[in-house]
Order: sequence, then structure tokens, then C-alpha cells
Amino acid sequence: MLNLDNIQDFTRRKHFPGTLNNEFDRILRRFDDIEKISSSLFSVILFLLATFVTYPNYVQTLILFAFFIVDWLLLLLLPVKKISFGPAKPPALILAILRIPFAILPFPLWLVFEFLGTLLVIYGFWIEPQRLRVTYQKLETEKFPKNFSLRLLHLGDLHLERITQREKRLNEWIQRLQPDIILFSGDFLNLSYNEDPVAIQQVREILKEWNAPLGAFAVTGSEAVDLENVVPLVLDGIPIRWLKNETVIVEKDSTPFAISGITCSHRPFQDEPILQRLSENLPNVFSILLYHSPDLAPNAARYSFDLMLVGHTHGGQVCFPLLGPLFTASLYGRRFQSGRYQIRDLVLYITRGIGLEGKAAPRVRFLCPPEIILWEIRGTSHQFTNEPLSMEKNS
Repeated sequence: MLNLDNIQDFTRRKHFPGTLNNEFDRILRRFDDIEKISSSLFSVILFLLATFVTYPNYVQTLILFAFFIVDWLLLLLLPVKKISFGPAKPPALILAILRIPFAILPFPLWLVFEFLGTLLVIYGFWIEPQRLRVTYQKLETEKFPKNFSLRLLHLGDLHLERITQREKRLNEWIQRLQPDIILFSGDFLNLSYNEDPVAIQQVREILKEWNAPLGAFAVTGSEAVDLENVVPLVLDGIPIRWLKNETVIVEKDSTPFAISGITCSHRPFQDEPILQRLSENLPNVFSILLYHSPDLAPNAARYSFDLMLVGHTHGGQVCFPLLGPLFTASLYGRRFQSGRYQIRDLVLYITRGIGLEGKAAPRVRFLCPPEIILWEIRGTSHQFTNEPLSMEKNS
């Protein structure tokens, strides 16, 4: 159980994850300028980096420079092969800098590590981002009658640039898993493509296939990603119910449960009054809170929600053995990474998401594959009676 009894006060904080001009956003936008450098000048920069580290060993300089160029070519080929569609020069420069410490090792050790680096680039950029996995979760509750079961599919952080094999595989999984209901916790488009007409049309093609007997429901993600003027275009005519600070009652086999969806501002102190209002009006049924970021979870644990489904962190995208991710875009730092948490009576699940960060961020995943989560929520109550519900019902 995660101990977060002392909820942090963020009211004096100036910048928030998922919003424009936060620290991470400013770094990404500055790195975007690297892509504007001409290819010839960028090649010179890479050669000078190799020379600086290996001088006066010119043979090693040429070998290291060759590894830099191979990384760059591997990144340039990603959109050609329709794997990802980010800029190549910023991550190529990052990879070159990461290779430098290994170049000072004695021969042939440095060469072994450089070859290993190339294999990691191939895996992290070409393979793992496409390895969409299904995570299975179970939950039992007395708020459902015995022998009742709900199959709930949680999706998050689609971040579509263009349709790739990953999105095609996603829709194949949806058809195969046959969930009763689909819940999406925000970020439809990639930050680099959130006003791109082709991306908008292609994300609509993917969303059209999100069908389930009890429906599909979604909240918007970060305000910098799910733009207020774009989301209506994305969802127009799509059979997905957009929840905007509201609760709906859904029934399966005459058994009701509640889904509350809150628009994420990434400011817990701003969203908690909405959380409180929705909680006060909840009937005594199993209640799900759909939100984009985990940062509202400590606040939500003080109210009457049973399950909270979020995303946003991407699990860090790059994780290290034993250490986990070095960075997650959360106000609580690495305390919220990915997976299942228990905060008092609230079960929280943070999905690693489906897509990748945008702008100059490397389109990479390492030890953090994309996921969708299938929940099997079973009832345990022997004495279950339906109460009259006055809220809006979706059946």
C-alpha cells in the first residue's frame, strides 16, 4: 500500500507536467532546433565529437564516427518503415553523447560496448515500441453480486502520429479480448501531430473500431496534447462517450456501476473540487474514476471511488534494471511510475500507455513496452440489491 497520507500542496508551483512551458516541455522545444541544422553541418558536429574523445587515435575516431552515423541512419529509417515519425537529429546527438564514455575504455572493450549500443538502439527504437502487450488484472468487490463479472479494457496515451503496426495490433487485440466496456484515459494524438489533418483522420480510423457492448468512454489527456479545438474533430461521429467532469451509470445484467470522468488540468488543487462534487453525488455502487494523470490519486483516495484508471507517465518509457525509470512526468516524481497501487481503499492503475512522447523526445522504449489492461472485476456479495438510481444511465 502506498502511503500518501500527507497530500502535497502544489498551489505555489508555477509549472506543471503536461502543460505548456513546463521544464520538460521547454527542453523538448529547444532540442527541436537541432533538427533544423543542415545534414552536412550535423555530420561535422558528430565527427568533431568523435575526434574530441579519441584524438589522436584516428582509426578509433573513424570507427566511433561510423557508429554515430549508423545511429542516425537507423533513426532516419523509422518513418520510412512506418515505425515512428519523430525527428532524427536530436536523438542521434543524444545517442552520440551517451556513447562517449564507453569510447575511453581500452581496446577491444570499447568496441564491444559500441556494438552493444547499436543493438540496444535497434531494440529500443525498432522493436520494443511495437511490442504491445496485454496486462491482466483482477479485482473483487462486495459492490457487485456473487457470480457477476465485468471485463473492462483500459487504454491510454495512444499518441498517434501515423497508423503503424502497433495501432493495427491494438484493434486486433480489442476484437480478440471482447471487453464489456472500454475506458480511455487520454492523449489521442502525439504532441508533434496534434493539429495535423492526416493524423486526425487516421486516429479517427482507429477509434471507429473501439466497440464494446457497454460502450467506450474517454477523458481528454494533457492540455498541451489533447487540444480543446481538436478533440471535437477527433470524436465527431465516433461512438465514444467523452466524459467532461461528469458521472454516468452503466448497467450490465441489471447491475449498475458508475464511471466518473474528470478533465485533467494537472493541478490537483484545481481538480479536487470537481472530484469532491462528483463523489458527493455517487450512488452506493462500484465507482470508477477515469483521469489522465496519477497526481490526483492521493486526493481521490479520500473519497468514495473504488478504482482509478490513469496514464500520462508512459512508465518512463526507458527503464533500467533494478532502478526503474529515471524520470516520470508526475508531481510526485518516481513515486508514481506504472502499474497497480493501493492507496487506502482506492485501487490505482497507471498504464504504460500505447504510444510515445512527441517533439524532440526519442521515440524509444526500453524495458517498458506499450500495454493495454484487461480487468476482470468480480462480485463477492451474497446480499445484493439494486438501489433506485436518479443519475443518467447508459445501458
